Amino acid sequence: MLHTTDTAATFSLSRFVEGVHSFLPVDGHTRHERLPDGRTMLVFRVLEEGRRGDVCVAGPRTHALFKNAGGVARAISIEFKPGWSAPLLGVAANALTDRIIPLEDIWGRPGGDLCDELLAARSLPELLDRVSRAIALRTRQTFESASARLARRAVRLLEGDEVRVERVAERLGVTARHLRRAFTESVGVSPKDFARTVRLQRAVRMAATSKDWARIARDAGYYDQAHLIADFRELVGLTPGAFVKRAGDDGAARRLLGPPAEDARACAEGAANAGHDVGESGVVTVRARIERAAP
Repeated sequence: MLHTTDTAATFSLSRFVEGVHSFLPVDGHTRHERLPDGRTMLVFRVLEEGRRGDVCVAGPRTHALFKNAGGVARAISIEFKPGWSAPLLGVAANALTDRIIPLEDIWGRPGGDLCDELLAARSLPELLDRVSRAIALRTRQTFESASARLARRAVRLLEGDEVRVERVAERLGVTARHLRRAFTESVGVSPKDFARTVRLQRAVRMAATSKDWARIARDAGYYDQAHLIADFRELVGLTPGAFVKRAGDDGAARRLLGPPAEDARACAEGAANAGHDVGESGVVTVRARIERAAP
């Protein structure tokens, strides 16, 4: 079981959260942009100048999403580390893939109650604390499967230096078929597709400081530049050059990625002391230092 003696008062959301982002409207619209990354998000939106709101679960993406939403006064997204959808939210990740589902459809009435509580929150730390308490009450009755633990171990290998699914399965002592089944259920995409998102994310980070696409392709793990271009077209819907042009000088590439991998550790604990990076895009990235999750 995920938690046995922990209570809502002592539950720490930091172990499960990779990033917290606050989105503010620009010219009456809030830009919501995501690249495939194998992550599930909890998204809270304040609508109609605070008169109402909604809470949704945004599953992992297999293709980039570019969306402008009107009528949103503010939005907060909490990005969970891969492999925690079932223990925290009570739904398998592959049931969320490429979907945005109201939390009330998953939790029932408690999902609607949480939205009311978040609307009443006076600060971001208070909002995160209320999310933490709501999830803590759910996890007291939730079991963590061996498949989820296996998937998270595979994620660490794929985000490290291992790129072949068969090799990852061998290192974990399971068959490739077993790994694919456990990984898809717990992360929401296959390990092969997840490895593609890892390469894509690396390439986008490198493109922030270099336009040598041949070198970027090699260093990010592609066979060659043609391989990189083909993946960009399929996953993002743009060529690498068009993507960089679209990103412009306002940090959109960083916004699509979330915080850089080396310091993307935003969470409920420490949010009061977090730094806020605010760009012309109206996106605030909240960052706080937290400990890495145990295996």
